[in-house]
Amino acid sequence: MNSPKKDNRNQVKLTVPGMGSDHCAGIVRKTLERLKGIEHIETSIASHKVYVTLSDSGPDAKQLKEAVEKAGYDVAQVSTSNDSERDEDAAIEEAYLTKAGKRLWIAGIPTTLIMLLMVPHMFWQPIPGYLAIIAVLAFPVVFLYGGAATHKSTWRSLTNRTFNMDVLISLGSVPPYIIGLVGFFYTMTSFIEMAATIMTFHLLGRYLEAKAKGRASQAIRKLITLGAKTARVERDGKELEVPVKELKPGDIMAIRPGDKIPTDGEVVDGESHLDESIATGESVPVYKSEGDTVIGATINKEGRLRVKVTKVGDDTFLSQVIKLVEQAQGSRVPIQEFADRMTGRFVPIVLFIALGSFIVWLLAADTLRPILEWGAGFLPWVDPNASSLVLAILSAIAVLVIACPCALGLATPTALMVGSGIGAERGILIRSGEAIQTFKDIKVIVLDKTGTITRGEPKLTEVVAAKGINEQELLQWAVTVENASEHPIARAIVEGAGERNVTPGEVTEFRSTGARGVSGKVDGGFVLIGNRRLLDEENVCGLTDLDPELNELEGKGRTAVLVAVDGKACGIVAVADTIKQESVAAIRGMHELGLHVVMITGDNERAARAVANEVEIDEVQAGVLPAGKVDAVRALQEKYGNYVAMVGDGINDAPALKQANVGIAIGAGADVAIEAADVTLVRGELTGVVDAMHLSRGTFGKIVQNLIWASAYNVAAIPIAAIGLLHPMIGVVAMTASSLSVIGNSLLLKRQFSSKNEQR
Repeated sequence: MNSPKKDNRNQVKLTVPGMGSDHCAGIVRKTLERLKGIEHIETSIASHKVYVTLSDSGPDAKQLKEAVEKAGYDVAQVSTSNDSERDEDAAIEEAYLTKAGKRLWIAGIPTTLIMLLMVPHMFWQPIPGYLAIIAVLAFPVVFLYGGAATHKSTWRSLTNRTFNMDVLISLGSVPPYIIGLVGFFYTMTSFIEMAATIMTFHLLGRYLEAKAKGRASQAIRKLITLGAKTARVERDGKELEVPVKELKPGDIMAIRPGDKIPTDGEVVDGESHLDESIATGESVPVYKSEGDTVIGATINKEGRLRVKVTKVGDDTFLSQVIKLVEQAQGSRVPIQEFADRMTGRFVPIVLFIALGSFIVWLLAADTLRPILEWGAGFLPWVDPNASSLVLAILSAIAVLVIACPCALGLATPTALMVGSGIGAERGILIRSGEAIQTFKDIKVIVLDKTGTITRGEPKLTEVVAAKGINEQELLQWAVTVENASEHPIARAIVEGAGERNVTPGEVTEFRSTGARGVSGKVDGGFVLIGNRRLLDEENVCGLTDLDPELNELEGKGRTAVLVAVDGKACGIVAVADTIKQESVAAIRGMHELGLHVVMITGDNERAARAVANEVEIDEVQAGVLPAGKVDAVRALQEKYGNYVAMVGDGINDAPALKQANVGIAIGAGADVAIEAADVTLVRGELTGVVDAMHLSRGTFGKIVQNLIWASAYNVAAIPIAAIGLLHPMIGVVAMTASSLSVIGNSLLLKRQFSSKNEQR
């Protein structure tokens, strides 16, 4: 599902609480597509939303609402605003659940009384006026507050030439009640109890589905509650507390110890540690000072900060995460096309089968009675001696109620809701259902080196002193001169020296020779730092003594810097873009999943090979320019088929991420890379790729299991109902149980994924 863009004025959002499955969503889409001026329609089962993109001559919001209601679905809210309004959405969902609960109670109490009267009336002592009593008790259940919404939906659906699931329930409850009234004039079996029971179990199923789906989609609710409601801002020299929605870019927020950061911003004064676990999953608080960015909803631990607002509303990190989760939950999986084709034709076929069953039993009951006599041996509700009319009614109603394709409609969206929720909790954001289905089949994983496998910034790795020179003394010379330079290698040496408790001294006559090195006087001695070519030009002696160490370091992919004092080589200081701590474990996990791991980098062959050997990469393509990464991915697709995923973090990775069958962005990387990706790893850890693969396979597995179960249930149950071996009241219980089993199976994904994490 693509959420509406902020600058698109022709977007209308409708909240449809009763749109609980892909079948329902399909009816809504088809209904709206009949209107002129509709450019695009997206539905989200998880959030019960319909996003409609209109042309300039398209219908207005009122017409859209009327069209959806004619299809049989109430519209709780219509909005042309592109602000999130998620608090209102949560209130609507809560109100829908409350209303479903009230309907269940109002239907359940009379139905329970009917059951309590039915048992003694049938087996012990006939109750005077029994038929009149149950007719009065069942009437509000079937026709008023209990079933009114269902029949209203049925009427709208039929008049709009669509067939939703409520059609089957109405036909399974209204005719039995009306037929039961015939008992006032002719002696016959009462079907009124059946009508009330069918409607009550239908309402019970709707309530339990709404509650269970609420559990499945609770990830979004949790994310929504993370945000702060108010912020303290500096205005006119005073601190004022204002609602977060009133913040504007450029406002200065005052953040006290223990406060939630109200929105994304940049520290302009102060220092502190922030708990960013909700955003990155990192349990260790992160140090922040002037110039650092902060994320809304993270928690300030101890210091006081002044933070300039940089992003508000839907542009914030938290809103983007919520949007991606909603997008995934509302998206469609290619395998869902199978279910859509089935459910689109299912209701008319069921109506045809029910009518056919009624006619066959009415005309040929005596021929079919041996089936009932056989079934009566182990099924207590089968009565071989019933009249042909009773048998015809029972079989037709049983077909109607047992065939309701609720489970089939819930199979995909519930699994997507649970899977995307698990991902959000673990910092894995999968943009679409299509990505979930594609990701599970990936055979090749392509990794960028810098910023993905490595940290993307040079670090001091080794200090090698010549014979007779102390390492601390060598590092002191190097850091004193390099401290005057702004080159990244110089900064790495200075920071590394500081970690080793070596601080820079005073340097005079500092001079830089471009990319080759630097020089200066330290304590009267002339210190020269640079590559081999520079030191050869300066006729430095003793270089050959350092050649073995120099070759070894360069063989490891290090950038080796030679240090000479007064014309004599004193040692080597080496820096490198160090490998992330989790990279080795992540790539090992990829191999365990059967993936062929390829590293594509713009670095030279020797440096690339050094990194590849350390983390056990299968294939290396070095010296590849940004534009060449797309061609490299395309070549891998031709070699291995369309089963290639690409992991990257920079702007230069975006085209390759788009070219790959699944693009995976490291969350700490550039926004453009994240936008181009199908999967975003918020925590910025490569191990997230392995977790995402497990999640993809697990989620798709649940979708397949749900579809198989729902399909097999209907295929097996309809013939049993048609031959008279299934009582309608048993059928409605089984139908409800089938839907709940699909939801329950999806919820098991949480346990399954947790156990896999524990095993690893």
